[in-house]
Amino acid sequence: MAEVEIGKVSEFFARPVVAGIELTGTLNTGDSIHIKGHTTDLEVTVSSMQIENNNVETAGKGDAVGIKVTDRVRPGDTVYKIT
Repeated sequence: MAEVEIGKVSEFFARPVVAGIELTGTLNTGDSIHIKGHTTDLEVTVSSMQIENNNVETAGKGDAVGIKVTDRVRPGDTVYKIT
């Protein structure tokens, strides 16, 4: 499957397990993403997404979103949308 870079992890919150992502592309709930870094290799499906604590279905370039992840990610990790 092809992957397209759509952003970078800017923050990580342990409780709840959430990644803050600065987007350079579009992201929708239901999309599958791959987060890759020096020690990170994680694939998740976006079940919910928030911008400033408000649930959103879609986000685009320049938005900072929070999504639930299944494991630790690190600031600077690259986020890819699986197409």
